[in-house]
Amino acid sequence: MKIQLSDHFTYRRILRFTLPSMAMMVFTSIYGVVDGFFVSNFAGKTSFAAVNLIIPFLMIVATVGFIFGTGGTAIVAKAFGEGDKVRANRLFSLFTYVAFGLGVILAVLGIVFIRPISRLLGAEGELLEYCVVYGRIILLALPFYVLQLLFQSFFVTAEKPQLGLLVTISSGVTNMVLDAVLVLTLPQELKLVGAAVATAMSQVVGGAVPLVYFFRKNSSILRLGKTKPDGKALVKACINGSSEFMSNISMNVVSMLYNIQLLKYAGENGVAAYGVMMYVSFIFAAAFIGYSIGTAPVIGFHDGAKNHRELQGLLRKSLIMLGIFGIVMLAVGEVLNVPLARLFVGYDRSLLDLTTSGFRIFALSFPFMGYAIFGSGFFTALNDGVTSAIISFLRTLVFQVAAVLLLPLIWEIDGIWMSIVVAEFMAMVLSGLFLALKRKKYGYWPVAPEKRK
Repeated sequence: MKIQLSDHFTYRRILRFTLPSMAMMVFTSIYGVVDGFFVSNFAGKTSFAAVNLIIPFLMIVATVGFIFGTGGTAIVAKAFGEGDKVRANRLFSLFTYVAFGLGVILAVLGIVFIRPISRLLGAEGELLEYCVVYGRIILLALPFYVLQLLFQSFFVTAEKPQLGLLVTISSGVTNMVLDAVLVLTLPQELKLVGAAVATAMSQVVGGAVPLVYFFRKNSSILRLGKTKPDGKALVKACINGSSEFMSNISMNVVSMLYNIQLLKYAGENGVAAYGVMMYVSFIFAAAFIGYSIGTAPVIGFHDGAKNHRELQGLLRKSLIMLGIFGIVMLAVGEVLNVPLARLFVGYDRSLLDLTTSGFRIFALSFPFMGYAIFGSGFFTALNDGVTSAIISFLRTLVFQVAAVLLLPLIWEIDGIWMSIVVAEFMAMVLSGLFLALKRKKYGYWPVAPEKRK
């Protein structure tokens, strides 16, 4: 049975509707993990460190896809809720074309300036050359990666989350197969190039396939077509998506800071250990991000339709489920800590010990992470980009930067691992405060009718 945005959402229906988005994001993270596995085990520790050093920059330039994906989704879903299907499709087309154009511009600039940027991140010698080679290949596919990130949100708005999952699986399988073929068969000096080509080609698949789908006549409620400039809508989308933009920018800037601190305290081993933790934690965080992406159009639709009772139910059910998810993820992370670390760096005993000891601390952040991610996404879906951006800015930049600069002075390298736990806890508390303060304005929490603004 097809689930529509206008439906009443029970626990079962929420899970059915959001599961494809969660699976989509988790699978995206898993094929990133596979990429890291091949690089670490076959291209070598220095290549693995180079990938982890340059990836934050590559993710920063791709965030334009998140901006127009999450920010645009809120606007398009609200337009559908208001009954204006023509405007919804016109805006969908506008956001897609603008995002792709910006992706082309950023790709060109990135290719030109990749070497000085790598130096700025602390790379030198062989590490620097690996960063440049890997980065330039990935940047060639950037416009399509931007589209892939954008369509991950719009597939849900189009009421086709399952199709979005299939596209993501196709992209991931492309990456895995090409990793196995290229990294295993190319000579040692070209294995990193092979891994980069595999990732770039998977991003082309992830962006081009949905582009063709939405251009053709399809069974979804969205279709690409003619549009016209709408500066107000673009600004609104950027404001709505500013939280996701800030979250991704901040997360990757902080990753750069983590790498700088780890180079100081543990050298290349520290960067490699952090890379393993990032690959694994991306899988857990991806489930929360997927849930937020899956619920956003539903929240936006019922906000546009002024259906406060449904908003109340969605929020209450989400908070309960996120708490359960977080506890389960903590348990899984602690149990699988050693096997996952051994999968990546089992060839180096000291690196393995550093990774496992760090991840035991790092995993404590999972119960708090879901609430912080959902809190930001919830306000984005309500078209309250300012509140969402504040949560994201403090969570991913201010709290983490303060923690990663101060805690190592007390606990040295353990302080670096503890930083994420402290930051996520503070972000959870902040999200709770905003949910309490804004409950009357948006009507997502039961209040007396005469008291609601």
